[in-house]
Amino acid sequence: MRWWDLDAVLDLERALFPDDAWSPGMFWSELAHARGSDANRHYVVAELSGRLVGYGGLAAVDGTGDVQTIATARDQWGSGLGARLLGDLLSAATAFECREVLLEVRVDNLRAQRLYERFGFEPIGFRRGYYQPGNVDALVMRRTATDTDTEPGSRSDAPSAPCAPSAQGS
Repeated sequence: MRWWDLDAVLDLERALFPDDAWSPGMFWSELAHARGSDANRHYVVAELSGRLVGYGGLAAVDGTGDVQTIATARDQWGSGLGARLLGDLLSAATAFECREVLLEVRVDNLRAQRLYERFGFEPIGFRRGYYQPGNVDALVMRRTATDTDTEPGSRSDAPSAPCAPSAQGS
């Protein structure tokens, strides 16, 4: 993701999350940490026929990755795009040497929760009233390197997530 993607990202953000969309400043702040030798963010976009259809972002600090945001256009739901974006973020977590990756998901977003479970995320708690202004709770989920990387028979479609900054682009 680059600054020139932000208008399309914000359009998709507002369409998908009308009540709690990120502001332009939030995206700018994240992108400011995605470049240079001290980069600790990784942001990507997905395009189809020149149209932005998805994006995602990961923050990495002290061995912990945090999926900051991930979204796909409604007409891409069920296409596997969300899984590809999540896979890219988990690959970035590996490059950042994360021992675990966390995320928050709305308790009423069962579709997203199933995706995260496929990738080895497990529920670890709740954040009451996390999504405002709707006062919707967030389910906190975690994926540790040992949960999926060392267990026999772990899913092959779940990339490893085993956070020092790298020179990887975003």
